[in-house]
Amino acid sequence: MSEQDMSNEQIREAASESVATGEHIRERVRELTLQALQSRRLDFSAMREVMTSMTQGISLGAERRGHDVRQALSEAFAGMDQAMSKAAQASSLALKELAARGREFSDNELKQGLERMRQMEGDFLDSVRQVSQSASGSVKSEWQDLIAHAQRAGTDTGRVISQTARDFSARMTATMSEGA
Repeated sequence: MSEQDMSNEQIREAASESVATGEHIRERVRELTLQALQSRRLDFSAMREVMTSMTQGISLGAERRGHDVRQALSEAFAGMDQAMSKAAQASSLALKELAARGREFSDNELKQGLERMRQMEGDFLDSVRQVSQSASGSVKSEWQDLIAHAQRAGTDTGRVISQTARDFSARMTATMSEGA
């Protein structure tokens, strides 16, 4: 079975196993998330499904561990964030390439593209939040702590998206100045 054929259940099982074994959690979760996202062609609704399946699997794996839940979830969350950050970078590059090729962007098209990118971080955190509600005991508590921290400190994904928004804002300002 190729990476392209990963079902939500297979994603959950692979994520669960990655966390339960406790070895190289961040790297394994990052690679699994990237594989799943690539198989979904960076479709934004499919991204949410991937994040939900990943979080469910991670929760199951953490419950199976019984110890070091905080560390396991922290590493898994970081791996997912790194993968989502890569997806955000790909989206940013796609927007920049289109703009560089001289494609005419209306303000509305640009705003829609940037808004979809901003939605990525929110969907990521919302997926984790929703799944965490059905987790039990320390897994639920640790997820909630991680989400609260991510909202205060931000995520790698959010930083990529913010930089993209700043870049395009500066580009739009320069274009408007030249037009005036």
